[in-house]
Amino acid sequence: MSIEINNESGVEIDEENLVALATHVLGEMGINPLAELSIVVVAEDAMAELHEKWMGEPGPTDVLAFPMDELRPGGGARGESEGPADPALLGDVVLCPAVAARQAKDAGHDTRDELELLCTHGILHLLGYDHAEPEEHKEMFGLQAQLLESWQGVRDPR
Repeated sequence: MSIEINNESGVEIDEENLVALATHVLGEMGINPLAELSIVVVAEDAMAELHEKWMGEPGPTDVLAFPMDELRPGGGARGESEGPADPALLGDVVLCPAVAARQAKDAGHDTRDELELLCTHGILHLLGYDHAEPEEHKEMFGLQAQLLESWQGVRDPR
């Protein structure tokens, strides 16, 4: 996997951890190892600008996903095809650590865990998952929970 991180937020984050997480998620989803992903970490003002421009909603949000290429036939989640997806430029996941930190505090966990959740969520959006309808929500959040659970086993082996 080619995973590039661009931290424009002014906040120190564990970039290696996010790359490892993204590699894990894409591997678990059966995405071709030649696929490319960009993770951009931005400050609240930049996120608010993106949120308003692309989603028509005011204020900063926690994560945005900007897909670049549609996955080609033969790709997708493991078990849905004969093999991994064709190589593709998946797109950008944009994270806002300031918003993530507030959400982490409200949820009772640390910012690293929140950024991992948001990065996973953004990657799933790039892969075509959505949560607008109840069935989509159930599928996406169930898959997100499975991926995070498997990642925690890799990140913190016992």
